[in-house]
Amino acid sequence: MAAVSASLVKELREKTGAGMMDCKNALNETGGNIEEAVDWLRKKGLAAAAKKAGRVAAEGLIGAAVEGTKGVLVELNAETDFVARNEEFQELVRRVTELGLTAEGDMDKLKATKAPSGSTVEEEITRAIATIGENMSLRRYGMLSVGQGAVASYVHSSVAPNLGKIGVLVALESTGDAEKLVELGRQLAMHVAAANPRWVEPADVDASEVDRERAILAEQARASGKPENIIEKMVEGRLRKFYEEVALVEQAWVIDPDKKVKTVLQEAAKTVGAPVKCVGFLRYGLGEGVEKEESDFASEVAATLKH
Repeated sequence: MAAVSASLVKELREKTGAGMMDCKNALNETGGNIEEAVDWLRKKGLAAAAKKAGRVAAEGLIGAAVEGTKGVLVELNAETDFVARNEEFQELVRRVTELGLTAEGDMDKLKATKAPSGSTVEEEITRAIATIGENMSLRRYGMLSVGQGAVASYVHSSVAPNLGKIGVLVALESTGDAEKLVELGRQLAMHVAAANPRWVEPADVDASEVDRERAILAEQARASGKPENIIEKMVEGRLRKFYEEVALVEQAWVIDPDKKVKTVLQEAAKTVGAPVKCVGFLRYGLGEGVEKEESDFASEVAATLKH
């Protein structure tokens, strides 16, 4: 068997929080396959179920913009967090985000969209790299829209209006009062920012992911020595907990944890004047899934002064 590299062990430790030797054993048992090693550790009870991969490390800003029944999020990355406080950079992110309202959720189309200056978005970013002195990357761009209803936004850790470190859009379908829908949508967007669901409904969860979770839960239950018929009930009970973690409508409402989000949506029909359905959400956390080379504060200052 080929030796497991130190970098693989490090990556698995960051994903799972498990000990170094446990990670090494897991990788040896799974031939160096990271995802299989995560499952191996979970089956042994050595890794947290929802430990997120990678470190949130990229800098920059998330921008949000809403117009009528559509909204967009944009993530523009830079090298250091000093740039997020730079007014020129903030204005660039704001401009790119607003232009995103016309680009139909297509990244290539957004890059080619012309700003009021006559330059394309891509050219505007290139110019900002030269003037601000840091490398930049338009990493993500997404749009949500509804035929009838409202799209609402929320930006957390904001440094300026609609600019911050976490951006959320929520799309609600309803024939009810538009202003009240936007208010409800903003509360839901705040919930999504805090609870970080992955799907709207349990039915939306990928079947392969449910199968994987079921297999892990069954293995964990068998370790308790219970008979198969009891194991089956244990797995179904734990699957319900899994859905409560990953599906928005099954989550406990952050404003009133005694209620589920689906109850809040049902009750909102009375206030809004018509049934309300959440048809989608979009959540961007700055730099999620991107790993940045470690640096200390003094190095960041020195790098900024150099620029």
